[in-house]
Amino acid sequence: KLQSLKLLRTLKPPHRTFHGHPRLLSSDVYSQYESIRQGKQEIPKYFNFASDVLDKWAEIEKTGKRPSNPAFWWINGKGEEVKWSFEELGFLSRKVANVLAKECGLQKGDRLILILPRIPEWWLVKVACMRAGIVIIPGTSQLSAKDILYRLQASKARCIITTDKLAPAVDSVASQYQLLKTKLMVSKGSREGWLNFTELYQNQSADHSCIKTRIQDPMMIFFTSGTTGSPKMTQHSQGSLGFRPLLSERYWLDLTPSEMIWNTADTGWILTSIASFFDPWVFGSCVFIHNLPQTDSAVILNTLCRFPVDALVGAPTMFRMLVQNDLSKYKFMNLKYCMSGGEPLNPEVMEQWKSQTGLDIHEVYGQTEVGIICSVFKGMKMKPGSMGKAAPLYDVQIVDKNANILPPGQQGEIGIRSKPIRPLGFFSEYVDNPKKTAESERGDFYVTGDRATMDEEGYFQFIGRGDDIIISAGYRIGPFEVESALIEHPAVAETAVVSSPDPLRGEVVKAFVVLSPNFSSTDLKSLIRDLQDHVKKTTAPYKYPRKVEFVKELPKTVTGKIKRNELRDKEWGRI
Repeated sequence: KLQSLKLLRTLKPPHRTFHGHPRLLSSDVYSQYESIRQGKQEIPKYFNFASDVLDKWAEIEKTGKRPSNPAFWWINGKGEEVKWSFEELGFLSRKVANVLAKECGLQKGDRLILILPRIPEWWLVKVACMRAGIVIIPGTSQLSAKDILYRLQASKARCIITTDKLAPAVDSVASQYQLLKTKLMVSKGSREGWLNFTELYQNQSADHSCIKTRIQDPMMIFFTSGTTGSPKMTQHSQGSLGFRPLLSERYWLDLTPSEMIWNTADTGWILTSIASFFDPWVFGSCVFIHNLPQTDSAVILNTLCRFPVDALVGAPTMFRMLVQNDLSKYKFMNLKYCMSGGEPLNPEVMEQWKSQTGLDIHEVYGQTEVGIICSVFKGMKMKPGSMGKAAPLYDVQIVDKNANILPPGQQGEIGIRSKPIRPLGFFSEYVDNPKKTAESERGDFYVTGDRATMDEEGYFQFIGRGDDIIISAGYRIGPFEVESALIEHPAVAETAVVSSPDPLRGEVVKAFVVLSPNFSSTDLKSLIRDLQDHVKKTTAPYKYPRKVEFVKELPKTVTGKIKRNELRDKEWGRI
């Protein structure tokens, strides 16, 4: 049982501001679910995002009740451009659904690995899979042959769709996996053993009836990109990803059909599914995409000046790069709302961005397993260093090792109440791993593994991963506060802080520092002392990094998270 009327009636919606936008029409897809949000109607037994959301918006378009804004707008920075209405998205995705069902022989429940960069076909395939009831497994284009083989074997996928760039990597391991039925390549060329995706779908009929799916049916599987351990298969349902935004109010986007959102995250990350697919399309908004082969600050800033992007979503690394530029040279066309997620963003970067653009950066905190957990909503009071309040549908608390709720101000682990009723936005399970699924809960809570505090007003302050905490001479030190102090120094572009062994204190703080490209110094010993003194003045003196190492870059996961475990293992002689 996914949810109950009793729980829905007790949920308090967040403060809602519409910034001058009128209440949307009663025919608005989002508005059609108001009675469920109010607890007057049961959650439906059957739901399919393609037919119940996207096709409904296509119908609204036909009546002229939606602005002429496209549903999807893609550019590649080289003059190519794609614009689709919801009707066109429906027409093309039905053709792709026929390719998957007829040409590939895939059936409801089969799994498909989708490894494509930010190109339109990624969105077409996702919608088509939902129409055909096929489970999508997204992956980043940075995956190696070994990564791909692991995902094939673990998922038992029957089909893979990728580009000609990754096709050789797939072929190099395909002989080790016998269940792969079909290989589709998005390319202008051809390759032996591969079907050409573009040719097939262009020649297909658009006559396709959407499969009927239950709300708890699996829809997507994400391989988690945690900082430790092998990736786990995190399974989400039609309800947890597709129906969730229909119930959770405008808690972090607050968009309208006339607005446009640009999320720069990689297609393998759940944030792209949330911020560039499900949540904006629930509101009939336009999803804007730049192919963006690399995170180039000049390209991002110029794009914001040339295109009417209203909302920007990016990883902290992106904003750290952007503030290295003279932002006074750029005049954004429409930008009003900025969001950062994936890791905490340093307050210093927020201040630099605000002073030069006049815009706040709203923190968003979440996990692959449960989506958005906390966020700074529009209209909410901003608190430096805070990642906002709990998202609707979730009872988020700070808990101790025995799952007891801790009082405001006390440090503990972020937990989301999962009993007696499992919230709608939760993952279904770690596929084929009941032990890990069970271990994700402690008492009545799903535990995130992240440590934080919550104040009297319900604002959460991130401290760090539980395994990132540094205990030096009895002091507990969160790496993020040291990193935030270091990033304020003009010589520092990026930094990661971990524990390092020390015979006297047990462990001490060590900082790995990437120097700013605008900074040059031959006296690194003097710079280390300068950085240490700066941290002592900025935060509690015992937190300063007793060890500093300068590096050209920091190790990161494919989703941009710093691999602190790799740095820590190096320090402790485990690598």
